[in-house]
Amino acid sequence: MIVRILTEGQLEVPDSAIDELNALDTKVLETCQAKDEKAFREALDTLLARVREIGEPIPLDRLVESDFVLPMADSTLDEVEAMMSDEGLIPG
Repeated sequence: MIVRILTEGQLEVPDSAIDELNALDTKVLETCQAKDEKAFREALDTLLARVREIGEPIPLDRLVESDFVLPMADSTLDEVEAMMSDEGLIPG
């Protein structure tokens, strides 16, 4: 699957990672709903770090559609909440 992190680019992430990423995404969603800024920051940082860790960067000259888009690392809680659906950032 193709994941875009805003302002960073796209990464190709193994489909087998979807359950792990959904669990991390759920934590981001829960912290947004709780308006817990500290926990939100940690949850978002963990999600983005994991995507970077397991993803393979896609060259900038290769145009591919993203399966989902994650916020930039310095996004605020309110900005991320505005990006979310009822399922979070990553569709289930």
